Amino acid sequence: MSLVRFLGCTTLACGCVIGRYREVPTSREIFYVEEKGASCERHAHRRNRTVATDRDMEAPSASVAVRVSALL
Repeated sequence: MSLVRFLGCTTLACGCVIGRYREVPTSREIFYVEEKGASCERHAHRRNRTVATDRDMEAPSASVAVRVSALL
């Protein structure tokens, strides 16, 4: 396990909340499913698991996107 920095979170159209993190040693971005949406039917969206591909992510709900990198 490596040190990561929280960059923000986004709510997807399916209701899942995805957290965006940057791995400190490699600067690689990682996306985790923080909470699974109640109506989400995607098998790849499992709580506390990474979302590895763009096809596993949907367009975010624009009104709910949050950026907190400036606060850290």
